[in-house]
Amino acid sequence: MTDQLAFQDGDVLLLVDIQKDFCPGGALPVENGHLILPDANAWLAQAQQQNIPVYASRDWHPQGHNSFVEEGGDWPPHCIQDSDGARFHPQLRLPPGTVVVTKGVRFDQDQTSVFDQTGLAQHLKDRGIRRLIVGGLALDVCVLDSIMDAVAAGFEVVLITEATLPVDSDKVGHVLERLQSAKVVFTDKDVLAELGSRSDVRDEAPDICVKAPEWAEHQRLDDDDMPCDDGRSGRI
Repeated sequence: MTDQLAFQDGDVLLLVDIQKDFCPGGALPVENGHLILPDANAWLAQAQQQNIPVYASRDWHPQGHNSFVEEGGDWPPHCIQDSDGARFHPQLRLPPGTVVVTKGVRFDQDQTSVFDQTGLAQHLKDRGIRRLIVGGLALDVCVLDSIMDAVAAGFEVVLITEATLPVDSDKVGHVLERLQSAKVVFTDKDVLAELGSRSDVRDEAPDICVKAPEWAEHQRLDDDDMPCDDGRSGRI
């Protein structure tokens, strides 16, 4: 890791929507989405070691959300509130104190960006955050939209190319162009450039530990004292 990419004061690690429904076996799986977990966990461990704040976003759709195909939207039902598929992937090692950003809760529109009507941009600025280190799912939808909103809000952004994958690999070239134009820094530009042509990606689950620390409480709309069981307590 170069000095430019190493964590610094004023950084946060933001992991976007690493949920069960976006991984193999889920309702809206990104192909080989589980393979980003080792790299995501490595960055989580480094952030915890350096006391860098960690934020993790999640889709949290109500039943019958207007983004679902049955309601005229583009996607099959996914990440429905309190469902098993809406939980963070059980092998994602989120540390205690992780701040959960809940999005996609509006009935009248989708919220693909973690900054869309969540108040996150002002929250981060109030805490002196200048740069976001970002990974997650999916590169061509929620990760891209979140990064573009972050740049528009005045943040610097580093994309962890090893910890993201697209829904549609054909869109990677377009995504790369947009991110380059926005002056986003890549941990490994070659990885992103080659995503659209990968043919030798392993399809088996990564051999990593499934144990994780106790989960931290998060805030829900109108219910800011409810704990969340993200599946790692054993009640999967």
